Amino acid sequence: MFSDLSQSPLSKNLQRLFLLRSIAIIAQCLTLGLVYWTIEIVIPWTQMISVVALLALLNLLTWIRLHRKWPVSHIEFFLQLLIDVLALSTLLYFSGGSTNPFISLYLLPLTIAAATLPWRYTWVMAIITIACYTLLLFNYVPLPHEHSNHLIEFALHVSGMWLAFVLSTVIIAWFVVKMSSSIRERDQDLAKAREHALRNEQIIALGTLAAGAAHELGTPLSTMAVVTRELQQEYTHDSEFQNNVRILRDQITHCKQTLTQLLAKAGQTRAEHGSELPVDEFLRQILDKWKLIRPSVKFTYQSTDIQPVPKIMDNQLLSQSILNLLNNAADASSKCIEIKSNWENLMLHLEIIDDGEGLSAEAMQRAGEAFFSSKTPGQGFGIGLFLANANIERFGGSVRLFNLEQGGACTQVVLPLIR
Repeated sequence: MFSDLSQSPLSKNLQRLFLLRSIAIIAQCLTLGLVYWTIEIVIPWTQMISVVALLALLNLLTWIRLHRKWPVSHIEFFLQLLIDVLALSTLLYFSGGSTNPFISLYLLPLTIAAATLPWRYTWVMAIITIACYTLLLFNYVPLPHEHSNHLIEFALHVSGMWLAFVLSTVIIAWFVVKMSSSIRERDQDLAKAREHALRNEQIIALGTLAAGAAHELGTPLSTMAVVTRELQQEYTHDSEFQNNVRILRDQITHCKQTLTQLLAKAGQTRAEHGSELPVDEFLRQILDKWKLIRPSVKFTYQSTDIQPVPKIMDNQLLSQSILNLLNNAADASSKCIEIKSNWENLMLHLEIIDDGEGLSAEAMQRAGEAFFSSKTPGQGFGIGLFLANANIERFGGSVRLFNLEQGGACTQVVLPLIR
């Protein structure tokens, strides 16, 4: 009913207070009707019905207010509770005061204030409820009774006290549980926000280091390119040497192109404003590039090729993230890697399956953390999977790693597509 509301804790609490007041109004109407038609006690009907009607009008205004996106403040929530206390005090004044069995309902607004508001509001509410209870000890309209029916009236009083206790217990338990749930949800949101902020700081630090490394590696790569060209020109008679130098020069050229793209992409705008590419062509380009990087790796690729082929955001960060996952699988694999892709409902499902030893318990728990690596020292820094996971989540996707029953591990990537 309130799906468009702000999801702040006070907004949720005001919704619950609205529901509680609605239940209270219904219960008051039923109680007045029961007294009128069965017990036949003469009470100030006009005043009591007027109080219930005004409370219903307030609840209607609260319902209208709940459909506005104004933030709920502590003082507004406190005033809502205060109106309920005043309405209850008025009803009790006209129906026996402190002798009314429903006097214990004063505990409800006090409990709600203690669970939702700062301590100063709780103490003010405590003082107000104590003052109202004290005034009702001496000032009230007594309920009419006959001495001949004293036992019946006493039984009704005891029954009313029992009913008030049951209602107070149920409502307090329900409301406090909901309040605790809201607090836990808020704590979880804060923990996620802190985790994202920490991850963003790590990504910024890694990006800064990568940019510095790109500048520093430019000079040695240029030197290596010159030396390999001179060696290729000098030993023209050795065909095997020429072939090895050619491979080396191709790798150097690829490294220089990668560094150039890294520096060029660093100043671009967000990837959402990039170009689009059919998903099958996007994956084919990644695999072609990966074959150039890791020519010794054997792999098989299967695709469902469902038509029409949707598109995906063509972004360097996204491509590099998938390349990182492929490299991790290649490092873990012993013989061959199996790659599967399919797309349906505008979602790309990519599976990278290796035939290695699988993930250890620690790797299963800490996979994706910055600077954690299950590889031997010197073989990995633990940032490839971390950056891949961060970038893919940034594009609205997810990465999941798990072991297979037949051995090996599977890296499952889910990414949103474009119609």
